[in-house]
Amino acid sequence: MFGIFKKKTQKETLQDKYRKLMEEAHRLSKTNRNLSDDKVFEAEEVMKEIEKL
Repeated sequence: MFGIFKKKTQKETLQDKYRKLMEEAHRLSKTNRNLSDDKVFEAEEVMKEIEKL
């Protein structure tokens, strides 16, 4: 119940962003491979930021 007032940490926010980018890349891989590759690249950049933390 008290979790609704808890603010997400920067790491949690980046992990959510990474997960969403990978889901988007998976969806795009079925229709447009170039856009999918771009999303995977963005996700890898986010992962590098997570590793820095």
